[in-house]
Amino acid sequence: MMADEELNTAPAYQRKFRWTKEGESLFIESVFLGLPIPPLFVATNIGFQWEVVDGLQRLSTLHHFMSDSDSSLDLVGRTEPLRLAGLEKLSQLNGRGYKDLPKNIQIYFGRQPLQVVSLTDKSDLQIRFDLFERLNKGGIVLTPQEVRACVYRGQFNDFIEPLAQFPDFASLLKLQQARQSDGTSVEQVLKFFAYKNDRDRFDGRVEKFLNRYMGEAEKAFNYDKERRLFESAAHELAAICGGPFLAGTHPLTPLVQFEACMVALGELIDGGVKVVAPASGWVNDPQLREASGAGTNTKSMLGRRIDRAKAIFSGQA
Repeated sequence: MMADEELNTAPAYQRKFRWTKEGESLFIESVFLGLPIPPLFVATNIGFQWEVVDGLQRLSTLHHFMSDSDSSLDLVGRTEPLRLAGLEKLSQLNGRGYKDLPKNIQIYFGRQPLQVVSLTDKSDLQIRFDLFERLNKGGIVLTPQEVRACVYRGQFNDFIEPLAQFPDFASLLKLQQARQSDGTSVEQVLKFFAYKNDRDRFDGRVEKFLNRYMGEAEKAFNYDKERRLFESAAHELAAICGGPFLAGTHPLTPLVQFEACMVALGELIDGGVKVVAPASGWVNDPQLREASGAGTNTKSMLGRRIDRAKAIFSGQA
């Protein structure tokens, strides 16, 4: 089903196939031993294609173990089929792949049962988002942006993901190692457009606000204009910072403050206002930091920090 595109694993899920060889081997051993396997959850899309909601690691491991071609292995990001390793119960299988097994053992393995639960709702994307988020609570959990990448697939999602790699923008973000590949940078791109274009409807619930904007942007969005504004804002901020966006003595980018500065520059450029490079130490401006700290996830504070950043970058501070 995976090879025939009857079973879909979205790109954000494919990035999450992180089981080690030993972890994969232990799962395959569990199947051989007939141990209970948690149900797989899929959602039925238009055209009756199944989309994986929960169970990617298990399905990808089965595919990795049983794959017999390079094109098939590409679906799980591997270059060669799985050879079992580190098994204690069935140690005689160590070093063997599926194709090395006798035919009768292959048949036995292929007949082991797996329970599949199909979720049929396909009309409300917010409900689909909630289902993905609640069910995907295994050892490796998707971030809200990674779930959005699965639920709100389309032109807008394909637009914002590459922008996270725009050199000027990427140079500004200094993130923890774990957050460098979990959709955090893409979410910052999404926030730029959502806060710039739709913050009048922000009510403090960031996740639902971003979900709604991502769904609505798919229907109407000026891609050429918005790309230019985003790249210009990132270029200006990179020139002002001369390196990663950092504040105080903290070694990582303060994202709330960063996103406010990006939006402020985007709005100034969009309004034809000349950007003025502020004096050194501007990033530690007391008013900007006060409006960006803990407990500032409100509509009024969002407006305050963006307005303060606009004043700083227009020479009015």
